[in-house]
Amino acid sequence: MSKHLEPAAGNAAPQAIPDCPDCDKPLPLCICDSITPIESRISLLILQHPQEQDRALGTARLTAQHFKNAVLKIGLSWPSLSKALGRQVADPQRWAVLYLGSAKVAELDTDREVVALNRKGEVEDNQRAILKDIEGIVLLDGTWSQAKALWWRNAWMLKCQRVILGPARPSRYGKLRREPRRDGLSTIEAAAMLLAALEKRPDIEATLSASFERMLAKYREAQAVLPELAPKPRPKRDYRRRKRA
Repeated sequence: MSKHLEPAAGNAAPQAIPDCPDCDKPLPLCICDSITPIESRISLLILQHPQEQDRALGTARLTAQHFKNAVLKIGLSWPSLSKALGRQVADPQRWAVLYLGSAKVAELDTDREVVALNRKGEVEDNQRAILKDIEGIVLLDGTWSQAKALWWRNAWMLKCQRVILGPARPSRYGKLRREPRRDGLSTIEAAAMLLAALEKRPDIEATLSASFERMLAKYREAQAVLPELAPKPRPKRDYRRRKRA
C-alpha cells in the first residue's frame, strides 16, 4: 500500500509515494544506499508475524539487509528450523531464541548483557561455553502478543537455547514507539546487541545502531510533511499481558 503526500490544492488527487522494493519502506524513509551487508559467523533468522504492518518504524527487513547470513520469513508457523531457514540441515539445539519470558537480567545474579536461561527461567551454568557454541539466533518480530503467537506455534523453538538481554539504555525509539518494558528493544537493536556480544565484535552494534539512528532521523523529518506516518498505537493488551507474564 503506497503512502501519500498531503492533498494538493483543489480537487487534485494526492500523489502516491513509491515504496522501496528492498526495504519495503516509503522512499523518504529508505536508507538502503548506506547499507553494506556484514559477514558474520552467527546466522540470523527473523520470523515476522504477518499482521505486523508498521513498515514505517519496523526494522525486521532493515536488520536482515545488514547481514549476508540472514533470513527473514513472514508467517505464523514452520514445521522445523530447517524449513524456516530453507536448508536441509539445521540443529535447533545449536541455535538460540531471544526469549519472551518475564525474567530480566537486572533481576538475575549476573553482570552479563546476554544471559542464557534454562527452561525454568534460571541462569544456566557454564554461560561462556553455552554462548560460544551458538550457531544462529532466532528473533521474533511483531507486537508482544504477535511474538507470543509465533513462539507457541513453533514447537521446535523449545529445543533452542533461550537467551535474554540486559540493555544498558532503553530503545532508541524513544517516544516514537512506546515499549511495554524498559528492556524492550527493536529487532535491529536486539540483533546488534546479540551478535556483537556473541561474536565479540562491537563494530556490528555500532553499524546497526548508526543505521537505526539514520532511519529514525528520516522518519522525524518526514513527519512534518507526511502526517500519515504518525506512529500507530500499540494494542493496550500487549502491556497487560507482558506485565502478567
